[in-house]
Parts: sequence; structure tokens; C-alpha cells
Amino acid sequence: MVPLDKLAQITERFEFLEAQLNAGAAPSEIARISREYTELRPVAAEIAGYRRALDDLAEAEAMLADPEMRALAEEELPRLKARIPEMEQALRLALLPKDAADARPAIVEIRPGTGGDEAALFAGDLARMYQRHAERMGWRWEVLEEQASDLGGLKELVALVSGEGVYSRLKYESGVHRVQRVPETEAQGRIHTSAATVAVLPEAEAVDIDIPASDIRIDTMRSSGAGGQHVNTTDSAVRITHIPSGIVVTSSEKSQHRNKEIAMQVLRSRLYEAERERLHTERAADRKSQVGSGDRSERIRTYNFPQGRMTDHRINLTLYALPQIMGGDLTEIIDALVSHDQAERLAEMEA
Repeated sequence: MVPLDKLAQITERFEFLEAQLNAGAAPSEIARISREYTELRPVAAEIAGYRRALDDLAEAEAMLADPEMRALAEEELPRLKARIPEMEQALRLALLPKDAADARPAIVEIRPGTGGDEAALFAGDLARMYQRHAERMGWRWEVLEEQASDLGGLKELVALVSGEGVYSRLKYESGVHRVQRVPETEAQGRIHTSAATVAVLPEAEAVDIDIPASDIRIDTMRSSGAGGQHVNTTDSAVRITHIPSGIVVTSSEKSQHRNKEIAMQVLRSRLYEAERERLHTERAADRKSQVGSGDRSERIRTYNFPQGRMTDHRINLTLYALPQIMGGDLTEIIDALVSHDQAERLAEMEA
């Protein structure tokens, strides 16, 4: 059973925040109060529903003593007794600690791994898969940096994905994605295995990460690749090196000013995620589950084209719907990963 005193504390806090907003909070506090209020609102609604169900159960049990109401109570009690455990489970999930980054936009980085040209082509396929998924979800997909390979694949892609709950859903995609298929360049029809890496970072704001000017070196250089005469004659590309960590970020759009903005945006997000990973490791060194941890060296998924099969190795999920998945239909996979992660965290809390 969910502790009622804890539920009372959450309800009191929600009502306090609601009163502050209605009374007109100070402008400097409105954003913070609104954010906490929005986070607590679904939890408060679950609590209110659970309390109503408990009251209904008590009322139905009391009706058993009334001969005129006994038949109605006996009809109602099984439904209430079946419903309350379901509501308790929903409450436990609602009370799980939230990842502070879940509501943020995400920066998605895709790069080819082992496999040469085929890996670069697969990286391009993954980029299109995520872009189509973003479109299905009503999210905004903005390419920040893109380097194409000679055969039409990708050497690198960095995209900003914005919308409701983006990071909370896409964070499970970080890792090594493996593909098994006959490459277009394979004349004898042999199946090859290659891979691409995906990194999903929560977008960081300037207030999250303070980067002193003395910690970075900014170089301008001539843009490479397609783009016409402009990029061949203008030193518009920007490379930023974060000296303490050695992280290097480049951006090669046409505007040098925009390139600096993009590179700093990506650098902040990489440093923010590195700090999150450090804290995660310290707090959960003994955690067995790595779902959603962002471990980019872990092989998380295999896409087998000859069999039309996708397997997520973290949760042993296999789906024979590869064309739909590559077309951006990732909802079933991500839902399964979210459910697995919630179950693992519930088990830890209740252990």
C-alpha cells in the first residue's frame, strides 16, 4: 500500500503552489513555481483518484450492514477491490524520482562505426529513422552539423530535437546500433555486419554549464564538402576546443556567427551530460540495469534486414517489423524500454 502520509504531503505541496500562482507570485519565482506545479499536477490527480477509490471502498463496505443496500455493495466491491491495486501501481510509477533533464530538448549525434562505407550508409539510415520518428511525434528536427560520405551516407550528423518530453523518450537510444544486411556495394550477395553509434544528450543552457573563456580555444577554418563557392572561399567553419576536457566541437554552416553558437550549444550539452554521467556513476555504482544510462560503448540493438528483424539486446525484445521501424515507428520499442526502466527503479526503491 502507498504511504498515505507521503501522499498528503504531496497534495499539500501542490495546493500551496496552486495558491501561490493564483495569488500572483513574484516574477522571478513564476518560472520555478510553474515548473514544479506542472510536474506535480499529474501526481496530484493520481492521488485524488486513489483517495476517491479508497473512500468508495469504505462506503461500499459500510453498506454491507444495510439490508437494502447490501446487494448494491456486493456488486460494487469486486470492481473497487480490483481497481485499487492498479491505481496503487500507477501511483508508485508517478512517485518515481524524475530525471531533471527529461523535459529538455535533445541533441542527437550519429556517427558510423566499424564497417567502412556500409557503416556510413547505415548512419544515414538511422538519421532518417529518427527524423521520421520526430515528425510522427510532432517534434522539431533541426540539423546542426552534417558531413556526408562519398556514397551518400553520413560521416557525422548532429541534430537538435525539440518538443514535449523529447529527452525522456530518446535517451534510451544512446549506444551502438548494429546492422546485418547485403551492402549495395556487395556483388556476391554476402551479408555484412557494420555499426553506427548514437549519442543522445539533453540540451544544456548557459546557466547549466559555466564555460570560462580561458577554458576554450576557438579556431576558424575553411568549410569542407559541398556548398558551392561560398564555403570554398570563406573561413566560416568554427572549431572549439575545450582545453580541460579535450572535447572538440566543429560547425561548418555558412555563417561564422551561427557556427560559433552551434558549437557552443553542442559543447555545453556534452559537458552537461559528462557531469550527469559522473554523478550517475557515483550514485548508482552497483546498479545492474544500464537501460537509459547513455553508455555509448554498449551494443544495444541489431537490425537484421534479410529477416526483417530488430532485436533490442537490453530487454530481449525482438520485433519482425523492420520496414516500419526504419520508417520511424519506434513507439513500441521506446515504450518497452520505458516500462523496463520503471520496473527496475521500482524494484530498487522497494528492495
